[in-house]
Amino acid sequence: MEYSLNVVLIEPEIPQNTGNIARSCAATGARLHLVGPMGFQIDEKRVRRAGLDYWDKLDITYYDSTAEFFEKNKGGEFFYFTTKAEQAHTDVQYPNHCYLIFGKETKGLPEPLLKANHDRCVRLPMRGIIRSLNLSNAVAVGIYEVLRQWDYPQLLQQGQLHHLHW
Repeated sequence: MEYSLNVVLIEPEIPQNTGNIARSCAATGARLHLVGPMGFQIDEKRVRRAGLDYWDKLDITYYDSTAEFFEKNKGGEFFYFTTKAEQAHTDVQYPNHCYLIFGKETKGLPEPLLKANHDRCVRLPMRGIIRSLNLSNAVAVGIYEVLRQWDYPQLLQQGQLHHLHW
């Protein structure tokens, strides 16, 4: 069976976070959806200057707005990652072709979107002394929970040490 996982960033603001997330997507085969407006520009010159040598290995789609994203992905199984959710990210079963949706670094996802999809909101458990995890860390946790549930399809599950010469 062909598995596919979708990561959606709605209005990302920090290019370094998006770069880290893109690397996680390239490493795991997750599709990346970038929804504008973004707080930065992505073009070939900037990607090359940032040393993002994996950018060409991404399955990436750009959208001008949240409305355009939802219009073009009707019927998707969406899961909204937010600090405001009641259920943990490990409390749900993620189906094939699902979408993990994350909001902008400073504000997260819009409250009306969360209220309209309350049963699909999930959180990463953490101590209450900070506002949230870094976006790229939260996305990595989400990706790997889904892949763990799917038994890491199509990923290398074994590494190999190089021969050590003392």
